Amino acid sequence: MPLDPDYLLGLPPIETRHELTARDTILYALGVGVGQEAPTDPDELQFVYEEGLRALPTMAAVLAYPGFWAQEPKYRLTWQQILHGEQSIEIHRPLPVAGRLVGTTTIDAVYDKGPGKGALLLASRRIFAEGVGEPLATVRQTSFLRGDGGFGGDSDGAPKPHATPDRPPDRVLEVRTRIDQALLYRLSGDYNPLHVDPKVAAAGGFQVPILHGLATYGIVGRALLRLDGPSRPETVRRLDVRFSSPVYPGDRLELDVWREGAHRLAFRARVPERGLTVLQNGLMEVSP
Repeated sequence: MPLDPDYLLGLPPIETRHELTARDTILYALGVGVGQEAPTDPDELQFVYEEGLRALPTMAAVLAYPGFWAQEPKYRLTWQQILHGEQSIEIHRPLPVAGRLVGTTTIDAVYDKGPGKGALLLASRRIFAEGVGEPLATVRQTSFLRGDGGFGGDSDGAPKPHATPDRPPDRVLEVRTRIDQALLYRLSGDYNPLHVDPKVAAAGGFQVPILHGLATYGIVGRALLRLDGPSRPETVRRLDVRFSSPVYPGDRLELDVWREGAHRLAFRARVPERGLTVLQNGLMEVSP
């Protein structure tokens, strides 16, 4: 059955309640590589030790997460062919390390790339502390529906990603992933079997399960956070990225970083051993 954009856009928001614990906050940090190289570094311990525990800004991506909702039959999507296309978070207030949270997820737009070319689905989630009217964060996600193009919808209008500078990077960082990274990261709530089940990965066209895009996002966000010294998670206001190629657990990344003024960084990530750019159009905004 072809994708029905009017049906999707007319669905009510998905409301998700999340009882966040300090254990969840620590588990997320471990899932994006905190402590794997310097477990006693105070700058690492602040994200994994309950004494003075702080939340990584990229944890917003998993707070009040509705799960892999696209797998449910009522959405009529070819879920085995879905890839995470783009991710953005805006932090409005410092993230808590524990507490009761509420998320409201809406489908905002659907764009048709044409028969055999797939479609784009844009969704957003606002995250609130229970009983508080102002959001903690807004999370936006673009999904590439590889198996659902050609339904006759609009092809133009999708937001343009941040342009990558056309000059040599100001810094190049090495970032490593673990061979078991996906097994650990999925415990933060993304149980899409594409990242653990070889049969599902093969059905999606991959030789082995791939790393969650949001795991790579968190790993890179962590590296950027400590680019100029001790991490200051309270300064992060925005982090955008486009996922251009899959990352496999165990890949070594090279992170190219450009400074665009005092409060903005552009970035991309490459896997040099495979000659691929895996993250591009990256943008990080921080407060003074």
